[in-house]
Amino acid sequence: MAQKLWEKNVQVDKEVETFTVGKDREMDLYLAKYDVLGSMAHITMLESIGLLTKEELTALLAELKNIYAVADSGEFVIEEGVEDVHSQVELMLTRRLGDVGKKIHSGRSRNDQVLLDLKLYTRAQIQELVELTNGLFEVLISQSNRYQEVLMPGYTHLQVAMPSSFGLWFGAYAESLADDLQMMQAAYKVCNRNPLGSAAGYGSSFPLNRSMTTDLLGFDSMDYNVVYAQMGRGKMERTVAFAMAGIAASLSKLAFDACMFNSQNFGFIKLPDQFTTGSSIMPHKKNPDVFELTRAKCNKIQGLPQQITLICNNLPSGYFRDLQIIKEVFLPAFDELKDCLRMVTHMMREVKVNDHILDDDKYALLFSVEEVNRLVLEGVPFRDAYKRVGLEIEAGNFTPNKAVNHTHEGSIGNLCNDSISALMQNIIDGFSFNKVNEAEKKLLA
Repeated sequence: MAQKLWEKNVQVDKEVETFTVGKDREMDLYLAKYDVLGSMAHITMLESIGLLTKEELTALLAELKNIYAVADSGEFVIEEGVEDVHSQVELMLTRRLGDVGKKIHSGRSRNDQVLLDLKLYTRAQIQELVELTNGLFEVLISQSNRYQEVLMPGYTHLQVAMPSSFGLWFGAYAESLADDLQMMQAAYKVCNRNPLGSAAGYGSSFPLNRSMTTDLLGFDSMDYNVVYAQMGRGKMERTVAFAMAGIAASLSKLAFDACMFNSQNFGFIKLPDQFTTGSSIMPHKKNPDVFELTRAKCNKIQGLPQQITLICNNLPSGYFRDLQIIKEVFLPAFDELKDCLRMVTHMMREVKVNDHILDDDKYALLFSVEEVNRLVLEGVPFRDAYKRVGLEIEAGNFTPNKAVNHTHEGSIGNLCNDSISALMQNIIDGFSFNKVNEAEKKLLA
């Protein structure tokens, strides 16, 4: 059996070991290739300060690249009896290179190793989320432009209120995603700072070059204070979780609208048959299960920041094993949100719109505000116009004029989609993913 990195002569009780390791080996599989990347940067720095020879560095880097390829292909395994990803990587190195494999841990702790792994993993996941969110954004903007002339009812209090349009409906969710990515950009900047070199939270007596590992890994800066670097564990995850919850909230609201608008009572949209499911006893049913599951999954994700807060909010400074549990709720959430983004993008691309909704007389009163405004433009005081139209409605004499002429910015006739697209592009450019991608590519070259 492989010895633990921290183990001396006394072996820990088996039941205690099972309890303390928990799901860590399973969760660490998410982090494997990022652990290797971090080790490559760390040992490059160790060689520069004389703790490794050039020959040792060359041999270690070559073997770490092999391990990275295994992890990148999804074939990395944490063996039975091996505690975590850090131990497994070190074990694989010592099997191939002997004692030189044990040298990679100089100047760091598993505390700053896992901090680094989490940040590298998270920033890669954020990049995927941004790309998927932008893909949905583009579909929504395209549909907004396509259906900008098609009117639909707008609601307040779930009461028919004023004319809206599918241009507005699709475009509203597009702009919502732009704001969500603005929040994600802030979370990314919190994430993209280097904790490596903080060791167990109090630095090291080795003359570590933290600026070098910061550059090698493409971070914007380091977490300067070593105690704060450790305090960032949980804080980074919570911050990113809040940004994920923003995207999830937009998807959940869109999913609710889609379920409601797809129902026979509304009939505003028709979902593609291949995205609906049937009933076991009612042959006519076409259920919007994809949107219902999206709503539930996204509502669950919106609870993630609170889960993380409750795990870490009453901990003082320094490392505690409580933080391990955050991985169990945080790491799998990315795949869940990415799946939802993919599904909603497919649905929004294929959805069919009813372009004759307002032919139904039950929507006649939708145009009452338009009539009030028309009278005001003719010189009637607003209060008098409002009362006149109200009395016509009460007497059953109101005849709607269904011509709508909204011209101001962001209205039915002036969607500002070009401005919304420019806003989104500016936000995406602000992530500067290229810097990170180039640094990682260079490290692996």
